Amino acid sequence: MTQEDIRIQEKNKKEKNWLKWGPYLSERQWGTVREDYSANGDAWNYTTYDQARSIAWRWGEDGIAGISDDQCNLCFSVALWNGKDNHIKERLFGLSNPQGNHGEDVKELYYYLENTPTHAYMKYLYKYPNKKFPYEKLIQENAQRDLNDLEFELPDTGAFKKNNYTDVYIEYAKADEEDLLIKISAANRSLKATDIHLLPQLFIKNEWDFIDIPYKPFIEEIDKRSVRIDHHKIGEYFFYFEEVDLLLFTENETNNRVINNASNDHPFKKDLFNDCLINNQLTTAKQTTKGTKFSPYSKFKLEGQTTKTFRFRLSKKPLENPFADFDPIFFQREHECEEFYRNLKLDLPENLYQIQKQAFAGLLWTKQFYHYNVEKWLEGDKQIPNPPSIRKETRNASWQHARNYDILLMPDKWEYPWYASWDSAFHVIAMAEIDIAFAKEQLLIFLKDWYMKPTGQIPAYEWNFDDVNPPVQPWAALILFQIEKRKTGKGDVSFLKKMFHKLTLNFTWWVNRLDPTENNVFEGGFLGMDNIGVFDRSKEIPGEASLEQVDGTAWMALYCLSMLKISLLISTEDGSYEDMAVKYFGHFVFIAESLNHIEEDLIGIWDKTDGFFYDKLVYPDGREEPVKVRSLVGMLAVIAVLEISKEIFDTLPNFKRSYEWFRVNRKGHLKFPVIQEGGDDEGILLSLVPKDRLDILLKALLDEKEFLSDYGIRSLSKMYEEPYMINLNQGDYSIQYTPAESDSDMFGGNSNWRGPIWFPMNHLLIDSLRELYKFYGDEAKYAFPTGSNNYLNLNDISDELSKRLIAIFDKDENNERPVNRLYSDLFKQEYFDDLITFYEYFHGDNGRGVGASHQTGWTALVANLILNLHHKDCNI
Repeated sequence: MTQEDIRIQEKNKKEKNWLKWGPYLSERQWGTVREDYSANGDAWNYTTYDQARSIAWRWGEDGIAGISDDQCNLCFSVALWNGKDNHIKERLFGLSNPQGNHGEDVKELYYYLENTPTHAYMKYLYKYPNKKFPYEKLIQENAQRDLNDLEFELPDTGAFKKNNYTDVYIEYAKADEEDLLIKISAANRSLKATDIHLLPQLFIKNEWDFIDIPYKPFIEEIDKRSVRIDHHKIGEYFFYFEEVDLLLFTENETNNRVINNASNDHPFKKDLFNDCLINNQLTTAKQTTKGTKFSPYSKFKLEGQTTKTFRFRLSKKPLENPFADFDPIFFQREHECEEFYRNLKLDLPENLYQIQKQAFAGLLWTKQFYHYNVEKWLEGDKQIPNPPSIRKETRNASWQHARNYDILLMPDKWEYPWYASWDSAFHVIAMAEIDIAFAKEQLLIFLKDWYMKPTGQIPAYEWNFDDVNPPVQPWAALILFQIEKRKTGKGDVSFLKKMFHKLTLNFTWWVNRLDPTENNVFEGGFLGMDNIGVFDRSKEIPGEASLEQVDGTAWMALYCLSMLKISLLISTEDGSYEDMAVKYFGHFVFIAESLNHIEEDLIGIWDKTDGFFYDKLVYPDGREEPVKVRSLVGMLAVIAVLEISKEIFDTLPNFKRSYEWFRVNRKGHLKFPVIQEGGDDEGILLSLVPKDRLDILLKALLDEKEFLSDYGIRSLSKMYEEPYMINLNQGDYSIQYTPAESDSDMFGGNSNWRGPIWFPMNHLLIDSLRELYKFYGDEAKYAFPTGSNNYLNLNDISDELSKRLIAIFDKDENNERPVNRLYSDLFKQEYFDDLITFYEYFHGDNGRGVGASHQTGWTALVANLILNLHHKDCNI
């Protein structure tokens, strides 16, 4: 057991609160729904990047490489200035959704290098250009580009030519649960000297302007090397630093002159440090020794190819000599971080180890304090003008029970600094490998009364809580159970019970909402794979038709099978759950029958000629029309699969009797073998796709001319390089294979499911193929790729798909990582060579990273793929 494992154990036993402090600061608070009080819901224009330095936020805080306590009361982040820009760098710069030619996009280079589950050691790298930062050039050039153009990025401006930049490393090490050591190192990579202004910022989140509190907290000077913090919620803290130029104080309060064109009651506002430095007038900031925002400011000339380091310490207790043990502690925590990740798989090849470690680091860095009280937000606060009454009838108005106030895993802390409940189900699978307790808590939280509606609906994301995303929570719960069982020898049945009760309520909500005709084929509204259809599936369908969705039906079949497996696992300890197992078994069979056109009075959506599942339009007059698009929508039927072992039947005789009764009494209806039985000593296989159809689908899935790429499974068949056209209700619609950025502004234009490779869907497919292998073993082999003479079983195919996905981040024969394809020369340079970013999705042909650049997030699943590939007992 490593030292980090001991800390995790102390955390889980509540002996020490190692998660009291962590990387919980958002990277973007502006442009979010939470901070939007406009009448029309235009969040992107209600608060902007330029306004952010002057606004005291209501619902959170943001900053570069920031940390906070677990309720965001006291925060720390890093600000920089090169002496050339018209404002200091307090937060990462990026374009809003309307500004970007492919939606919102951060225009910075930064990397999550290290992080442990208890955040005992964390390391972050920000690459700061030495010359003037090209804000205007980035805005103007992207404004001139359209959907068919690439995004104009920071490296395109020449900002890093001739190594003319400074690497700023921000590191944290915990001496104890409330004793944090901070080290900031600036390394000038240029041959020429550069001036740097460093402003480490300690600030208190503003509550006093919005709600009544006992007293206003404060930060006050003790001496020239320390300050004291007094806060009504978290008590007293001490912040220490070494020799600096000036101690700057102000208030974390909105500058009304800038934001509201109104007078200020005093000059000490949030943007004071910025104004003082830019105008070279530090007098005001030096006039006080007390405030709610503080910076020990330093200006220095950094000679070419030299490094300067600054040390700080934040402690709950006063310390006589805060830097006496600073370096040994840092060295030890860094060593313990390395030890922890090496111990996950001792003989992992070095290249894969580095990918895995950075993926886990990114996952942990995306933890964020998320606060959103919908009722309060709709009403407004005393400091914010009363919102227009129309807001109470629009966005999230039916979610006034929601009281979100937690540390959550974000998809991406800049591009998506809000939770998406279906993303979270994938996040926790990666998290489970390093902190199973946190993973379980994270999955359970969306089922709490202050998230889930009394009806059973789970909130989607703050832009529209009412949107419906794929219900992958029960599948994720099973994966967590299996991972814990593998790692500890025992799965957590009590966790499954907690999930099961609320998920049963959620399942009922799904059935009532999206199966209105009660035919077990589910209709429109499912989102998640945003623009994968020929039209927006969340909106009104052409010709007032309803859309019977293959993927909607597949998701619900997966839901049934996951709930069936959960109830069976619980039943081994509590027999009262056997009846629920029977319920979900029966519901699955009905769905499978409907999808495959098993009963004579039902029209299924399997096309015999094409050998594919297609969505189907059903018009009010009874007409039906298939939407013949070969995409992951049709492939998703493969994911609904479950092997039930003979051991389960022997252990649960009541379930066995019910199963046998069901088989006998529905024998006349079961025209396709969605239930397959093995030999006398084998179990059964439940599969939404019968074996003969599975063979046909896998032939397409593994065809390099269709879905199989060198880097995983594409979301749309490559056969649509020539567009697919369809006329619906006198309107023409089309879809075309688009392997990278979207050429449509559907769903904001910043994601694309018409060709690229997405990790969550690939992971689901790989998981289902391994489940199929449990039943078929070597009896089922397929050409990999299709048309070759290389026949593999389904487990080996899963391995090969995993290798292709991992290859996105690994160096190829040209010493290039496909993920960095656009800037391969830059990433061959000395100080870029080992850096990896984990994008939202990937080019369907060459593996280039596309979309949000720090989506760990679900792309952290690459760490699981690496473990599964090199640690065979992971393939459970």
